[in-house]
Amino acid sequence: MKSSRRMGNVSRVVVKIGTSSLMHSNGKLNLQAIDQLSYTLTGLVNEGKQVILVSSGAIGAGMGQLGLTTRPEEITKQQALASIGQSELMTVYQQRFATYGQKISQVLLTHDVLDYPQSREYVHNTIEQLLDWGVIPVVNENDTVAVDELDHRTTFGDNDQLSAIVAVRSHADLLIMLSDIDGFYTGNPHKDPHAQLIKELHQVTDDSLKRAGGAGTVFGTGGMATKLKAAANILNHNQMMVLANGANPSIIFNIMNGEEIGTLFIAENNNEESDDDGIIK
Repeated sequence: MKSSRRMGNVSRVVVKIGTSSLMHSNGKLNLQAIDQLSYTLTGLVNEGKQVILVSSGAIGAGMGQLGLTTRPEEITKQQALASIGQSELMTVYQQRFATYGQKISQVLLTHDVLDYPQSREYVHNTIEQLLDWGVIPVVNENDTVAVDELDHRTTFGDNDQLSAIVAVRSHADLLIMLSDIDGFYTGNPHKDPHAQLIKELHQVTDDSLKRAGGAGTVFGTGGMATKLKAAANILNHNQMMVLANGANPSIIFNIMNGEEIGTLFIAENNNEESDDDGIIK
């Protein structure tokens, strides 16, 4: 596959991996994928890149621990599962990254933390310090306490939105979003045999959102619509995003080498800076 995308100037990258890439269909953690992810991100750090990992999977891992095959609708049960699963997820990450000599940290966020200037500054400073130390922050929504209640908004809605916000806030050069699909298509590739992969997209239109499907797997909350909304946020801030299949996370190396993998979201003119806060209302 030829190399034609300019990634040589990318020094700070946010990688978002979805639940479908972290878990098998039987609810067990995909240890091979996690190992490949750890190896690959460590490799980027060794190359001098600064890396932030936004990881889904807490609720899914909790479901796997308890042998649940259906995601409960009750908020209390979802929060309890997140508490169980986040612990397991970080334990596995710690083990696998340590194998390659890479230090990681855990950063759990709620929307209100980034809404308030002082707490937002604290988070920013913490992540900057971690990156300066060569540590990979592993970011996830704090599902155990995050709820939407009246005017007190604490949830991001999904980690696709969270990853875009983190990328904007941290002034990342690139967001790589790994999912269970090869990229954005002209139609649903699971239903339309004529659907074609769109290699590059400069804007997210209402038509694009209409063509996006619903939620993903039983263990996750994301779907193509949430990924397009995240891409719209990235484009609004003149940053880049690549949506690609995360079945083999080492594909990140190919993306960073400029190979035409997945869908690249990039504004036609990405030299101007945006003044808004990086959050889609």
